[in-house]
Amino acid sequence: MAVPADGRIVVVGGGLATAHACQQARRQGFEGELTVLSAERHPPYDRPPLSKAVLLGDIDDTALRFDACVLSVDLRLGTTATGVDVDARRVLTAAGDVAYDGLVIATGATPVRLPGHGEQLTLRTLDDALALRARLSPGARVVVIGASWIGAEVATAALARGCAVACVEAGPAPLAQALGTEVGTSLLSWWSDVDLRLDALVAEISPDGVRLADGAELPADVVVTGVGVRPETGWLAGSGLELDRGVVVDEHLRASAPGIVAVGDVAARWSPRWRTRLRVEHWDDAIGGPAVAIASLLSDAPEPMHDPVPYFWSDQFGHKLQYIGHHTADDRLVRRGALDEPRRAVAWLDPDGRLTALLTVDKPKDLAQARKAIAAGLAPDPERLADPQVAIRDLYRG
Repeated sequence: MAVPADGRIVVVGGGLATAHACQQARRQGFEGELTVLSAERHPPYDRPPLSKAVLLGDIDDTALRFDACVLSVDLRLGTTATGVDVDARRVLTAAGDVAYDGLVIATGATPVRLPGHGEQLTLRTLDDALALRARLSPGARVVVIGASWIGAEVATAALARGCAVACVEAGPAPLAQALGTEVGTSLLSWWSDVDLRLDALVAEISPDGVRLADGAELPADVVVTGVGVRPETGWLAGSGLELDRGVVVDEHLRASAPGIVAVGDVAARWSPRWRTRLRVEHWDDAIGGPAVAIASLLSDAPEPMHDPVPYFWSDQFGHKLQYIGHHTADDRLVRRGALDEPRRAVAWLDPDGRLTALLTVDKPKDLAQARKAIAAGLAPDPERLADPQVAIRDLYRG
């Protein structure tokens, strides 16, 4: 049953997806109550700059253009949702239950933490970024756990602020899990100013630093853990909602109970394009999903579907990496030129020869063309794809 125009939509979360859900509700004609329950003390803000401009000290705030008064939003900051009663349609909080006709789950994800009694910082919130920045003083010994997207950006900022940086990575190369060992190895030269320990496991975070599984000790003034995140679904335990590495939703972002949708990092959405369930932890997905989620709440038979071609970027060591698409271990890597070129790109083809993903390094021109090709399911000639002089758009011209 669709949410009535004068009903109440409750949004649980406080990030980009929350802000866009509220804006979409009003744009799509919803005139009822809009209530936001956010555990954070800040109004909705943008997360990508936290590991870039905020850590570097260029800015102190990443607030979004979100005016609760203009949107007539009941914004309840510092309010943590503790559960949901899907039968009674109520969100449970320490401050009391909040009734809803439609519920948007946008609680994002929580960083994974490693064992040990020593202090370990993570980077997920504005408060996290400001606290970490205050510790990145010249000469500080910083150990980053994980040569991941976030690990590389933290290492970049720490070096820029004059810290001595070490990094512990369980894999054979930076970003090997995401991009494969060959591509990850091609990035090693960027880490020349970092004491990078590859194929290394952390035994524990100690009060003095990091102890590795082989017994080695890395003394540290600051330890930053960047080994991934888990969807913030603990508060939904026992609710009856289907959970599987996130809130399980269909291509319309509808959850397993009526009147509930999920967006952003917490949503494990079905993708007809890739015929699998995806959890896309990136800015682009948090922007695009709310329009579909709100339409699904306001209509009994929603037409829009959320199945975009994923996109994200990372700024690290003076370089910009941009990735479009979604590839798997079964896909074939195609180098568009040599991997040691300053500006380069690699692509992936699925077993049927279709372009599934493209990664560029300081070479953004191919991105928009690749998005269209991936969305259309086009299959390029592999030999021409490997020629960096051939534009992506020209691969499909007779």
